[in-house]
Amino acid sequence: MALQTLEFTFKSEATQGIAKPWSHLGVTGSGDLEVLMEKKDLGGDVKAKVITPVKGFDQVWERMLAKFVNDTGVGNVSIEINDDNATPIVVYMRLRQALAEAQAEEAE
Repeated sequence: MALQTLEFTFKSEATQGIAKPWSHLGVTGSGDLEVLMEKKDLGGDVKAKVITPVKGFDQVWERMLAKFVNDTGVGNVSIEINDDNATPIVVYMRLRQALAEAQAEEAE
């Protein structure tokens, strides 16, 4: 199965960042996906890289990621998604879960 890599950059209000240097949520398999978030100085922007076996859905990925950035106001974060045929609603849910995990302060 050939994978394709999509890369996007989004301008953000950058009203919130992430607390942890990096965070990981999910597993690639069973029609789901894995989301990795890394705190980076991107001038408030969000960079997203999607690795997916599904071709022809570039605009769907771009719209879903733009919605996530606009809805959350997150900025200065690099996102990597390793997709295994997840539906758009699952993508959005996992992104929100990953953001919540990345924003959680470390327990002492």
